This record gives sequence, C-alpha cells and structure tokens, in this order.
Amino acid sequence: MFEGIGMSELIVILIIALIVFGPSKLPEIGKSFGKAVSEFKNHANRISEDIDKEEHKK
Repeated sequence: MFEGIGMSELIVILIIALIVFGPSKLPEIGKSFGKAVSEFKNHANRISEDIDKEEHKK
C-alpha cells in the first residue's frame, strides 16, 4: 500500500500528525484509518467477486 513512501517520509508524516492532533488522538485516528482501509478492502473484494460471478454466467 505504501510502496512509494520511504521510512523517512513516514517519520515526517507521523511527526506532523503528532504536532497537529496531539498524542492522545493518534491511537484513535490510527484505529479509524485501519478500520476504513479494512472496509474498503472488503467492499473491493465483494465487487471483484460479483464481477467474476457475472463473467462466469455469460
């Protein structure tokens, strides 16, 4: 997912997020982000499965 981002870029992003949101909000934001990515993957898989089923019907 983060193939184009190196370790130094991730550290800079984390420092900026720490400054902007504060240390108490970061775990909550990380959890929300992880949940959103998980839901996106689930929906993408369902769409892919539906497309495959439609192709096999033809």
